[in-house]
Amino acid sequence: MNQEQLQSIVSRVSIDYFGQDFQHIASFNKRLRTTGGRYLLETHNLEFNPKMTDLPEFEGIIKHELVHYHLHLRHMGYQHKDADFKKALRQVNGIRFAPRLAASGSKTKHTWLYACDNGHQIIRHRRFNVDNYRCARCQTRVHLLGEASQV
Repeated sequence: MNQEQLQSIVSRVSIDYFGQDFQHIASFNKRLRTTGGRYLLETHNLEFNPKMTDLPEFEGIIKHELVHYHLHLRHMGYQHKDADFKKALRQVNGIRFAPRLAASGSKTKHTWLYACDNGHQIIRHRRFNVDNYRCARCQTRVHLLGEASQV
């Protein structure tokens, strides 16, 4: 989906569900991670997460952002906590929260296992230089055994 297609979809949803034109810019913002979209108060533009376009809930995300847009332009309660917002969102069947994305690009959690000369085990989330540290229990040298899941 490109910028022009997004603009036309947002305009169509605005006319179908709100009976009003969307007269500003709808664009993609790659920096959005956990949110489906956002309404910019100063410019009245809408930004959407490009990772959410393939989801079946994407039209619900568009409706959610358009509720912010139309209520703000009417000088009504446009924030999530406002009764006007909650009522309008229910009327258009918009979604309240963006769906969670698969953790495809997120880092995996590593757990490192260390042991001292006397056999005391130390588990850490961050790897450290063993030359700079000693065992807190017996003050002997520490050695890296490997990742805790592999050992």
